[in-house]
Amino acid sequence: MSMRIAAVQKHSLIDYPGTIACVIFTYGCNFRCWYCQNHWLVLSNSKSNTVEPESVLNFLKNRVGWLDGVVISGGEPTIQPDLPLFIEQIKRLGYRVKLDTNGSNPKMLRYLIDSKLVDFIAMDVKALPLAGSYSKVIELPDSKIVELVRQSIDILVKSNIDFQFRITWPPDKPKTEIGAIEQFLSGHKLHVNELTLENGILADYLTS
Repeated sequence: MSMRIAAVQKHSLIDYPGTIACVIFTYGCNFRCWYCQNHWLVLSNSKSNTVEPESVLNFLKNRVGWLDGVVISGGEPTIQPDLPLFIEQIKRLGYRVKLDTNGSNPKMLRYLIDSKLVDFIAMDVKALPLAGSYSKVIELPDSKIVELVRQSIDILVKSNIDFQFRITWPPDKPKTEIGAIEQFLSGHKLHVNELTLENGILADYLTS
């Protein structure tokens, strides 16, 4: 299995609403958000320390009855080609699975939902999903990415699983744009996380 797992948080009461869970962090992301709080996960190479998927599954086997759910975060988990297989093995142990994603891989999202491999999806919306708006955050050309993000929004809104749209927002920035973003979300409210730079920024990490 080619899952690139960076770390496991063995116990969390806040990452999966109403669920005692562990959090699995995957390496690699296709965005370059300057404020990323997990910037150490964005890039990985052959020298990056990894956790073997088998050891994670063994840990979960030993926590059956103590944990209720598993959160798969990153990085961006949907760029991991073996993600469905990995989740399938987690589900066999009886866990509920929550996925954190940036919504750039609607094909993967649809497959995971249709295959009943996920129970909750939290999608991070970076900005108003229009070309030109996203690039200011993700530091990449965004015309194709915005289309993929809008497809993912549509998939979630039309699905029958639990989901949440989230956004990271600077405390000094007016929140007038949030209402416009929520219109793109078919009226679904955004969960707003206040921007914090306690862990530094991506640019500092990449140049260090």
